[in-house]
Amino acid sequence: MKLAPIVLFVYNRPLHTQRTVEALLKNALAAESDLYIYADAAKSEESVSKVLQVRDYIKNIKGFRSLHIVERDTNLGLAESVILGVTDVVNQYGKVIVVEDDLVTSPYFLTYMNKGLDLYQSDDEVISIHAYTYPIKMKGVKTFFLKGADCWGWATWKRGWSLFDKDGQKLLNQIKRNNLSKAFDFNGSYPYTQMLQKQISGKNDSWAIRWYASAFLHNKYTLYPAKSLIQNIGLDLSGTHSDTTGNYNDDSLSDEQFNQLEKIKVEENQEARKLFEMFFRKNTKIGLKQRIINFISR
Repeated sequence: MKLAPIVLFVYNRPLHTQRTVEALLKNALAAESDLYIYADAAKSEESVSKVLQVRDYIKNIKGFRSLHIVERDTNLGLAESVILGVTDVVNQYGKVIVVEDDLVTSPYFLTYMNKGLDLYQSDDEVISIHAYTYPIKMKGVKTFFLKGADCWGWATWKRGWSLFDKDGQKLLNQIKRNNLSKAFDFNGSYPYTQMLQKQISGKNDSWAIRWYASAFLHNKYTLYPAKSLIQNIGLDLSGTHSDTTGNYNDDSLSDEQFNQLEKIKVEENQEARKLFEMFFRKNTKIGLKQRIINFISR
């Protein structure tokens, strides 16, 4: 199995970046993996010091098969940085694993991602592999499919990324023309359509909502693990673990378990979809939903 390169996007959070890299290095496949880091330039004078701290840190990273750093001369913003960086690397290698600077990965993350990419590389219905799962309780399955795509620790192939459409207005028109807003919003439980509208109006610059919409409209599916392999430390200033976002490193998991991962039928798991809907509705009451929306939209 030829390993996919890892692409990491960083900006001005040195401590978050360090935690993200250190977690990746705990993966058994880290030493065999190529790491590409895209470092965005400062947007303001206030950001310069932190940007330089991040750049100093990443230049001294050791433990991967190879290290490639791209330092931007001007501030692109997260969306453009991700779009350009993923396009560059996936066009070169044919597949890619994508991480941002506030995602702490399980030690089994790289094994799961590479195994998933290998298992479904010839299945055109599958657009991506995802590592984060909301804290839902799935019984009797190790992985499941949902329609669309996601953004907290993900991987895709060149054929999948070629379906990405930057034109939010075009995507929204298709959703409305086909009366798909309710389905797109997980039966009205999560305001994805609203997020797309805000991207169009310039109120957010989310690449992720356009990635989800592109996959959704092409009737493509993403593979999820039953237990999450990602902890997002960017949702609050402390970067501490939150029960509402789920345990990212379950003691019952192992590298061998993901090495032996088997293919499942490519179809949406209706139980998982219902559990996602229930999670979205429940967490509207405690404010997590808005925090996630704000984070993805930044």
